[in-house]
Amino acid sequence: MRTTVGIIGAGPAGLLLARLLHNAGIDSVVLESRDRAYVERRQRAGILEQGTVDVLRAAGAGERMDREGLRHDGIELRFDRRRHRVDFPALTGGKSVMVYAQTEVCKDLIALQLKEGGPLLFEAEALAVEGAGTDHPRVRFRHEGTEDVLECDYVVGCDGFWGVARRAVPAELSRTFERTYPFGWLGILADVAPSHDELVYARHDRGFALLSMRSPSVSRLYLQVPAGTDADSWSDEEIWDELERRFETADDWTLRRGPITQKSVTPMRSYVHEPMRYGRLFLAGDAAHIVPPTGAKGLNLAVGDVVTLARALTHRRETGSDALLDAYSATCLRRVWQAERFSYDMTTMLHRAPDATPFDDRVQLARLDRIASSRAAETDLAEGYTGFPLG
Repeated sequence: MRTTVGIIGAGPAGLLLARLLHNAGIDSVVLESRDRAYVERRQRAGILEQGTVDVLRAAGAGERMDREGLRHDGIELRFDRRRHRVDFPALTGGKSVMVYAQTEVCKDLIALQLKEGGPLLFEAEALAVEGAGTDHPRVRFRHEGTEDVLECDYVVGCDGFWGVARRAVPAELSRTFERTYPFGWLGILADVAPSHDELVYARHDRGFALLSMRSPSVSRLYLQVPAGTDADSWSDEEIWDELERRFETADDWTLRRGPITQKSVTPMRSYVHEPMRYGRLFLAGDAAHIVPPTGAKGLNLAVGDVVTLARALTHRRETGSDALLDAYSATCLRRVWQAERFSYDMTTMLHRAPDATPFDDRVQLARLDRIASSRAAETDLAEGYTGFPLG
C-alpha cells in the first residue's frame, strides 16, 4: 500500500489532518489500532478553543457542532466562597469557547473521512515506523491478522503517548521535559442538568473542583484526589457531598445531584518531547506533548499541530519548498510551551498540594484575587483560555 501521508492514529489530530489534506488535494491513509466503536466513545476533552471551532467549520466538520455544541462566553472562578466571572468576548475582542465533546468531534470527522476521504483502517495496529530519516519512510502494521507495509512520503504520528511513532526518533536527538503532579482528577458523568450555565473552577482548602457539562442534561464534574486514587473507593454520595463542599458560595447557589453513570480518575502530568520532527516523521498531539487538563488545552494543541503541518505540506506541494516543513517543530513548540505554561499556572493556582503551607494558601488566594481585581490579569487568563494563535 502506498500514499503521500501515512497517519498513525484516528483521534482528533489524525482525523482532522486527514480532512485538511483531503481538502487540499493531498492523499493520505489513516491507521487506527482500535475499532470504530471504541474511538467514538472514549471520553476525553470537551472544550474547543475559538481557533479549533473556526478550523472545524472551515474544514466542513462544523455543522453538528454548531447545532448541538454549547457556546460559552466565560468561566466562573470560585475561591474563599466568592464568585467571579471572566467575560471572554469583552476581554479578547469577541472570542469564546465551545463545549463539544471529543467523542463527537471524532464521530463527525470519521463520517466525513469514510464518505469523502482516503482509506481509514480500524483495527490496524502500527508496529513500527521505519526509514524516518530517509526519503522513503514506511509504517509496518497488522490488519485483519496480516502484517503489511504502508509506503509514504511522510509519516505523522498522532498515536498518543504510548504509540510507536515517537520511538522512531533516535534517543540521542530527543529531549524530554516532564512534571508529574501528586494529585489527579476524579471525574464523573451524571444524568442531571448542569448546576451553572458556564464552567466553574473552584479553589478550596480541601482541593480543586470543576463543574462542566456535556449537554443541557448531562453534567461532567471533577474532584482533586491524591494520585493513585481508585475511583471505586468513592461512593456516589461521598462524591456529591464533597463537590457540594468545594463549590460552596456565600449566596444561595445550589448543586444539582443526579445518577452518576461513569466515574474514573485522570492522572495529572506535563510532558514535552523535542523535536517534534525527525526526517520525514512528524509528531502531533499527545505523541509530542501532554498538559494537565486544567487549562483545557490538550485537544486544542493537537489541532494547532495538524493545522501547521497541513499548511506546510500544502506549501510544499504548491511551491516545492520545504521551508515550512523544516520550521514545523519550532513553530509548534512556541505554542506548545505557551499552553504548558498556561496549564501549569492554572493547575498550581487552583489545586492544593499535599504539602501546602498557610503561606502557599494565601499566595493562591492572592493570585485569584489579582485576576478578579485587575483587567490586565483577567485578560491574560481569557486570552490563554480561548486560545493562542494557530501556527
